[in-house]
Amino acid sequence: MSTMPIRVLVVDDQRMLRESFAVLLNVQPDIEVVGEASNGEEAVRQARDLNPDVIMMDVRMPILDGLKATRRILAHDPGIKVLMLTTFDEDEYVHEAIRAGAKGFLLKDSSAHQLADAIRTTVSGGAVLAPSVTNRLMEDFSQRSAVPALSSARLASLTNQEVRVLGLIARGMSNAEIAGHLTVGEQTVKTHVSRILTKLNLRDRTQAAVVAYETGLVIPGR
Repeated sequence: MSTMPIRVLVVDDQRMLRESFAVLLNVQPDIEVVGEASNGEEAVRQARDLNPDVIMMDVRMPILDGLKATRRILAHDPGIKVLMLTTFDEDEYVHEAIRAGAKGFLLKDSSAHQLADAIRTTVSGGAVLAPSVTNRLMEDFSQRSAVPALSSARLASLTNQEVRVLGLIARGMSNAEIAGHLTVGEQTVKTHVSRILTKLNLRDRTQAAVVAYETGLVIPGR
């Protein structure tokens, strides 16, 4: 039985990079690049016209940057998955990108295999952070003096079990792994995750992990 390919919009102000990404992704049997945009305003328009499943979004662009474009796109259609594209020295944008609703953060020098896998992961409901970005994120939290003291007020709406699940999400566990760790059914974990996102007004597991570190529920390196 055939399935529809994942529809991707590539957004970058450098034409050579856009075309390279398009070529690399179009050879994948389950991925189709349906459009390209050179700035955030074009991305907003094409997102509405083309209805892509995933947008690979550059951070720094003229006219409208990738973060502002992501907010506009997701305000209109929260079902679109956005993967931010960055260079190593732009990792500081990761917090803002996650809060804007991005599902992942990838380096522009990622391999075709990494790009394709990241797209598949986001479509299936996951989130992706390049290893260097993850390291930068954890370093930022570990250096904040205010983090070690648990901020219980932020988590007051969660049950004890939901707090446990939130902590395990932040440690990178899948639903199946959390279920095994807590000795509960996977469907129960899915319910807990859904309630956590609703209660904390979060878009996804990536934002949930950030909250766990920000509140001191999970301390980097422990």
